[in-house]
Amino acid sequence: MYRVWNFLIEYSALLILGAAIALIWANTNAESYHNFVEFVIWDHAPIGHYHHGHRTLTLHYLVNDVLMALFFAIAAKEVWEAVILKNGSLRGKKAATPLFATAGGMFGPIAVYLGLAAIMGSETYSAVANGWAIPTATDIAFSYLVGRLVFGAGHPAVRFLLLLAIADDAVGLIILAVFYPSAELAPEWLLLSLAAAVLVFLIFNYLPRRMDRGNQERPNSTWVRKTLGFWPYLVAACASWYGFMASGLHPALGLLPIVPTIPHADRAFGIFSAAEQYLTDLLNQIEHALKTPVEIILFFFGLMNAGVEFSSIGDATWLVLAGLIIGKPIGVLLFGWIAARPLGLGIPEGMRVIDLFVIGCVAAIGFTVSLFIASVAFEAGPVQDAAKMGALFSFIAAVISLVAGRVLAVKRIDA
Repeated sequence: MYRVWNFLIEYSALLILGAAIALIWANTNAESYHNFVEFVIWDHAPIGHYHHGHRTLTLHYLVNDVLMALFFAIAAKEVWEAVILKNGSLRGKKAATPLFATAGGMFGPIAVYLGLAAIMGSETYSAVANGWAIPTATDIAFSYLVGRLVFGAGHPAVRFLLLLAIADDAVGLIILAVFYPSAELAPEWLLLSLAAAVLVFLIFNYLPRRMDRGNQERPNSTWVRKTLGFWPYLVAACASWYGFMASGLHPALGLLPIVPTIPHADRAFGIFSAAEQYLTDLLNQIEHALKTPVEIILFFFGLMNAGVEFSSIGDATWLVLAGLIIGKPIGVLLFGWIAARPLGLGIPEGMRVIDLFVIGCVAAIGFTVSLFIASVAFEAGPVQDAAKMGALFSFIAAVISLVAGRVLAVKRIDA
């Protein structure tokens, strides 16, 4: 259990601290908080928000659009391992039911969010409709922690939950890219990202390995790794990020095309496995080198995005919360049951179908990614603030999960 607590402390404690400071600051001196968030670092900059014919780099843009690209790159690395590698957790039949449950964990919240918004009237629906993706998110770190508390470390439901959360991250990245562009689309700029990914893979990954074919000492690959290290991939990452920004897609996703190009051992121990720190391939080395910077980035992300005045609680707050704590458990249970029973795909041995409902309750903790989607789904203002409050309130899902586990007689397996 200590490793889970360590992970939470390493990757989430600073995020929570930043969010708490933001809440206190915004509710004691809102004007100074918002002045801080929108502080202009560089006017007429080459990157930043585009308005009035030029770009402006603000502190908020630096954190959300530039630095958070490192966070999403780490998430993409875990998703890529799960899907591509031979022993990846999202390959083969074992992933079928979790993937169906993930779909339910998406459609359920969307249906509840939009359905309740429609019931509230056309005016409310028009104001909040663009936030439909906010309650689809699952905060992987907090959900995993709560899942361990509810089911115990050795319960198969914990691994099922982790598979669902990884798949949820993958779909969330697609949703961000497709449905929430940051500006008017100019897809031709994506050719820059594609070229950066293809060139860095061919020149610094594929070609050295091909030249080393049949030579166990691998002199060319070793020279590239030891002499050049991550620098070619850093240059490619900058080019890819710029391509995303100029294309109108959200630039925080700009490093995604580069992640699969980095040399990687064909081993995937999982996001919470201590074994990965002993891998010497470049991708894992980069991930572990980013650990401390990402911790600090998440602190500033919480500080930049969680500063919501309590007076801003409104319709979007309750819609996001309802989507998460009602839509997510029902969707995961319904789609998971369809996969396990009518389709005959089954569930892991030692799991009950009703455990899917509890897994859905745990997965309803949206927090990090829900906050991020809220910040891009709405313009700054009352609706965005209300939606962010719903993402913050999703922590109530942890309490609901513990209660559901007791009521539904979940049998803990601690080893």
